[in-house]
Amino acid sequence: MPVKSLICLFSILSLSVCGRAQNLPSLVLNRNINSTFSIIAYDPQAQEWGIAVATNNIYVGNSTCYIRPGMGAFSVIAETEPMYAYNGFDQLKAGKTIEQAIQYTQMKDTLADYRQVSGIDAKGNVYAFTGSSLKYWKGKSVQLTGKYYAVMGNQLKPNVLHDMASTFEHTKGTLAVRLLKALVAGENAGGQISGKQSAALLVKGSHNEWFNQIDLRVDHSKDPFADLQKLLNYHYGRILINQANYAISIGNKKHGEGLLKQAVGRTKGWYGIYPKIAKTYLLLGQDKTAIKLIKAAVRNEPKWRENVSAFYCLYHDPAISSLYPVKQFTVIDWNNAISMLIDLNHLQESITLSKTVIGRYPSSSYTWYLQAKAYESLRDLDKARTADMTSLKIDPENADAKRLLTELNH
Repeated sequence: MPVKSLICLFSILSLSVCGRAQNLPSLVLNRNINSTFSIIAYDPQAQEWGIAVATNNIYVGNSTCYIRPGMGAFSVIAETEPMYAYNGFDQLKAGKTIEQAIQYTQMKDTLADYRQVSGIDAKGNVYAFTGSSLKYWKGKSVQLTGKYYAVMGNQLKPNVLHDMASTFEHTKGTLAVRLLKALVAGENAGGQISGKQSAALLVKGSHNEWFNQIDLRVDHSKDPFADLQKLLNYHYGRILINQANYAISIGNKKHGEGLLKQAVGRTKGWYGIYPKIAKTYLLLGQDKTAIKLIKAAVRNEPKWRENVSAFYCLYHDPAISSLYPVKQFTVIDWNNAISMLIDLNHLQESITLSKTVIGRYPSSSYTWYLQAKAYESLRDLDKARTADMTSLKIDPENADAKRLLTELNH
């Protein structure tokens, strides 16, 4: 590119915050192509704030969704300007209303007429505005607000926001489920007149641990809505697997099996989670189902075979043993096999295998630790201490062995 052109482009990219410098496609091409629609909402029971959004541009979740649990949320679309969210949170923290929080930046923004902004505060109060210049864009550019939610969008078919609002109000389920169904309803009503390319779903709650917060993004896809739904299914599928394992661990196998069946349906195609599912089926004593899952995983993702050594307890099946032959096992593979036996509560088998492995790898600190863990589970504490102290003698930095010794000495 000529030097003069580079200087020109740099000058454009260096526009002030209130200039139209946030939307690179419209900046470079000098036309408004970033049609977007979103829903922002609050669930007072779960104390969760959420946003679902879609656009005909890439990575919509990168600059349009902002949530701070316990404080509120902002969705900023059309000619995106993140300062509405940054300033908005500061204003909410200072005790301003959600309307005042948004208008603080709007009054300073010389291009507010090109923005669409919605916000919701800690109690679910909402406010939204659509810039006046958007009425000149092709399609509808409007917003609607309801109890605990707001929908807005630009370059839309006529009934998009109405169907989004109606769907959100009449859908049961978690906030994430309701938001995504509303977004899909908007697409089914015609969506954006210029198509779609990316979508995002963000849900955060005051009482949610980090692993239960939802931040799902489809940055480039022919069908971002279906891909986003798949990701949400995976999220809930993982939770169901954990719930199934807990139910089984307290002796409620029937309930655990039901939860697991739901999890399998939700996680189809997520081969990285298949080891955990197969392990859960082994806890239920359903070896054949576990074997089918392992075969399916390796068939669809050949590199998954690196996990197979953990399922040494199934090596009586030729189809499993051929996927990752014993002759390829390293000490780490053997330790994975021992660890799985312990998790399945096959404690005597794990001790027997650990002794065999120690015979081959006497300086394996982790194998000694696993043996100690198995003895500890059998409440044979003297043998557990002996094995664990051997582990630490070999490797004083073995953190697992340190923790176990602390437990054994209390």
